[in-house]
Order: sequence, then structure tokens, then C-alpha cells
Amino acid sequence: MGFVFAALGLNAIARGHAPVPPRKRAQKLHIAGSTTMAPLLQEIAAKYNLMHPEIGVEVELGGSSRGLDDVRSGHAHIAMLSRALAPAERDLYGIPIARDGVGVVVHANNPVRQLSDEELQAIFTGRRRAWRDAQGGRDSIYALGGPVDGASSALFARFLRQPLAALSLNAAIESNIERLAVVASCENAIAYVSVGAAERAISQGVSVRLLPISGVAASTVNIRNGSYPICRVLTLASRDAPTGVARSFFAFCLSAQVNGILSAFDFVPYLD
Repeated sequence: MGFVFAALGLNAIARGHAPVPPRKRAQKLHIAGSTTMAPLLQEIAAKYNLMHPEIGVEVELGGSSRGLDDVRSGHAHIAMLSRALAPAERDLYGIPIARDGVGVVVHANNPVRQLSDEELQAIFTGRRRAWRDAQGGRDSIYALGGPVDGASSALFARFLRQPLAALSLNAAIESNIERLAVVASCENAIAYVSVGAAERAISQGVSVRLLPISGVAASTVNIRNGSYPICRVLTLASRDAPTGVARSFFAFCLSAQVNGILSAFDFVPYLD
């Protein structure tokens, strides 16, 4: 009988009906968190999917804290954090993939060219609300920032040597892109945003300007050389040491294959 089955198989191949290999089962990878990292991870996921078409990658923004909550609850496989893991979060598995900085932008027509650390502190804590008090010719200051539980807010407050609760904003806007759009449409506005996002917007003609911080230009170059004072790491985290698809994606994010994407988004590879 074995010979009969083998012969039948050979006959099928001879007639041009080669056996079809079994299809790989579709798999899903859900990533959630930082609004700063979401556009970057969407591009990385698209490139990863070209190499692994059987794996669908979904990237959902909502802030670093949301990403952590989703990973801990099992709603997401990987969290995007625009900061390092805190000591209390060391139960999670985290890998830094890039570096970024938080900068301050004003409208391109704003005459203010620089603000001292003390002036920034006064503006973003609400003690100063008029541009004439900060070397500018306009009256009211419209101060913008991120959500109070966001990584950008925590990093910026730490630079200002203030508790998060001391930040006093006219509006808290989750997305860097939306904050930049508001500043571009309002000459009285000022906001803290991702340096990479701001550089990208400026290169596309958005009417904003990055101010130097502590006398150092806010730029990817200065983030890379370590001279810029408000820097952070961009981290991917999972509930446990990643396995399977998650492990494959972590490895891809650490490979040289994503360096071009990081550069396109004005981020600095972590091991650069």
C-alpha cells in the first residue's frame, strides 16, 4: 500500500499539481503607548510586515502610561514609552531603541530668540503670562503642553525642577503634531514638544521655531553628542521577556534595518 500512495503522489506532481505547503497561521502583535513613538513604530511595523506578511502589527497611541496599563492588563503585547522604565516598573522587560529630546517651540514670527531656564519655569508654571515680561512684543502667552501623565510632561517638569502638579497650561494636547499646529496658527503660543517632531515639522514648512535650552540649540545633532539638556530614551516594554512574534519584533527594532527610519524621524539610534 505504501508503494501505491507514493506512486499516486508522483503522478500528481507529474501532472503539475505539486503539493501546496500549509499556510502559516496569521498572527497579531498589538503595540500601544507613546504618541511621540507611534508614527515611528508605524513605519517600523510596515517594514517588518513586508518581511513577515503573516504577522499583522497594530500600533495604537494613547500615551506612555496607557501603554503600560495595556501591557499589564494583557490588552497589548508591547508598550511604547518615551522614557526609561522607572525603578517601580522593573517587573517589566524593557529595551531602549532610540533617543529623543523635549524642546520648546514658539511661532516663527515671535521676536523672542531665547528664554532663560527661570523664564521657562515662570511661563509654564503660570507665574508669567505676558510676552512683554519675557522679552517679546506680544501680550498674553498661550502655553501648551502634553497630558500631565505623559512622559514629555514628566521630563520637562524635572528639567524645570518642578513637580508635575506645578505645571500650569492653557491647554494640554496629547499629540506633538497637534501642539505644533496650534503654535503655528497662534503667534502668542509656546509649547514643549519632541525635538524630533519639531525638526520634522520645520523641514516641512510649519511656522514654528525651536528655542535653545540653557544656551544649547535644540537639535538632533546635540542630542547625539550629549550636549542637549532635556534628553530621554525611547523604550519598548513587555510584561515578560518576549517570545515568539514579540521577540522577533524586538530584535528587528534593535537591528540596523531600522536606522534609516529612525533618522527619517529625527531620532538617534540608542547605540549610535
